[in-house]
Amino acid sequence: MEPSPLTQQSRPESFQPKIVRLYEALFREDEEDYDLSEGFWQEFFLLRPDATSLKRILGYLDADDLLHLQTHSQQLFLRAVSRVKHGAPPSDEVALDTLTVFLGAVLSKRYTNPSSDVISVLTGLRDADAVMSDFVASLDAIIRNGRNMEIRQKAVQTALSITAGAYQTGLISYFTHRDLFPALMKCVQDSDSSAQILRPFFLLGLLVNYNKFEFQNPYRLRLDDFVNDSTIRKIVACFGSTCSSARNKYVAVQDDLPEGWNLGATLSYIGLGVLAAGSRPSTPTAEEVIPLFSALPGSEAGILLSTYEFTNANKLFCFNLVTLPSQTKGEASALSSFLSLTSYLFQHAHRSLRSSLYTYLSLFILHILVEDQTLVKRMCGEESKTMVRLCRQRQPYLPIVRGSRPVISVILDIMIDGINHNLRRKLDAEFYILCLGVILRVISFLSRSRFRLAYHWSELWRTLLSFFRFLTTYANDIKTLPKYAELVDDLVNLVALSLSDGEAFLPDSAAYDDLFYKIVETGEVLTKFRDAFELSSHANSSSIDILVNVSSHYYALLEGNEKGKVKSKNLSPREVSKVIKQGYETLSIQAKEGLDHWDRFREADYKAILKKVARVAVEDAKALIDEK
Repeated sequence: MEPSPLTQQSRPESFQPKIVRLYEALFREDEEDYDLSEGFWQEFFLLRPDATSLKRILGYLDADDLLHLQTHSQQLFLRAVSRVKHGAPPSDEVALDTLTVFLGAVLSKRYTNPSSDVISVLTGLRDADAVMSDFVASLDAIIRNGRNMEIRQKAVQTALSITAGAYQTGLISYFTHRDLFPALMKCVQDSDSSAQILRPFFLLGLLVNYNKFEFQNPYRLRLDDFVNDSTIRKIVACFGSTCSSARNKYVAVQDDLPEGWNLGATLSYIGLGVLAAGSRPSTPTAEEVIPLFSALPGSEAGILLSTYEFTNANKLFCFNLVTLPSQTKGEASALSSFLSLTSYLFQHAHRSLRSSLYTYLSLFILHILVEDQTLVKRMCGEESKTMVRLCRQRQPYLPIVRGSRPVISVILDIMIDGINHNLRRKLDAEFYILCLGVILRVISFLSRSRFRLAYHWSELWRTLLSFFRFLTTYANDIKTLPKYAELVDDLVNLVALSLSDGEAFLPDSAAYDDLFYKIVETGEVLTKFRDAFELSSHANSSSIDILVNVSSHYYALLEGNEKGKVKSKNLSPREVSKVIKQGYETLSIQAKEGLDHWDRFREADYKAILKKVARVAVEDAKALIDEK
């Protein structure tokens, strides 16, 4: 009897999707002349892509293998570009998804002659200009006016893939010649979520940075005069949302909410309401957090590069970044989210070069903001009051502040944390110069405007004077660092300025007295500091002399001109304050002119850092593509 056709047959151990078989046929190394029929391509661009399998197959091939198989790779690229240009669904979407993976893999290989070899793999030298121009024009059209946001995002993803992959080749020139800026901004304008804005904005940052120190980058010129307020607001909101997401990853490793705070109520103010529903996470051990923190921030942090570029070029963008309120009640504003992420970056900057470079970007952004007198005035005012979750994952901790306060106070706190948490013998002098520079700009504004800021100033003085002690202790190591002399001068001048102009910006006489007393306490260190860095014969000897002389003047009063034990140790705070006030009558501070002077931020001074940042952002763009 014949077996029934309904009898269950044994199943194969695994099913291989048809598209994977086509990938294998396309890149079969021993059959580069294998004829790929029209039917092959019809089927290829109708089947759902399998990004994982295609990436795996291409991963087995090196640059020489791809050059050997260039007949097939060229056919794939040309056919895919044709589908993208024709715009018929679903083939155009399949083509874009395929190109995103294919180009990312092809451009990641190490070629002997990168530019010409990549062109050989993709188009052949004869047709390169025509095909690549056609390709970029097609991407431009889809990003600008694709039939729906999904395909527009796919086109952005493909453009991001080729831009990130080809950063060291000539292929990006096709994007600079075409100018995708209008299309990217149109895509942002038509987006209805931060997730849809992230990749166009990320791509813009890479395009703006490409060889910008070697030639006049057209995208940078576009940023200068872009005045579409609604589009800028969408970008700022996306930036804030992305910063919150990046910051939350730090909190997920180690919850650092101060004990005694009401979790749900507090999180609703600082953009972490999503965490309030769950239980407080367990605290990992010190060893467990090291690799977790070292992997942060996430790839989305590359958006800091795009934000820096916009901040450095466009005053309207800066204004919106500072003034845009939160989009939803209970969420943080974009500026608050950025400051919160910056706080976490500062405490973990030492963990990797990547983390350090993104910390620099945050510092550059803050420099530009506090240099704008209109913006810094607003950040000092009542209208800027906000709550910002500052990192408390490493000691020493700053005092807990409950309630809202001016943004400028938060910025000062972040600088204090940056100084306290990155001390090491091989000091990053550039980082400290930038931190001191932000503080100088803030104090300079407060002094000139005679704006009395309520702030825990004693923490700032304690931090700056402790930094004197650190530099003195490790003077021999510090003097081997580039720019150490600039660092020393900036620190001395900053404290001298605070001492000479403190009455103009400190909230009351007690705060001013406290600064004097802390100078007195540090007198011996200041003298050793002066000698260790040979400042007596230095151009800034007058600044260090101000500090030493003030210390000596009050030391003599507090000690009662007696040798041995300092009597101030046994004096009450009121008695010390009385002596400080009495000392004013006989104290003369001859501060030199220009202590409050600063030069505007010039990115050319940080060319080497920004080139490293761009390379890191390129790698994060690739990771962002893989995540999708």
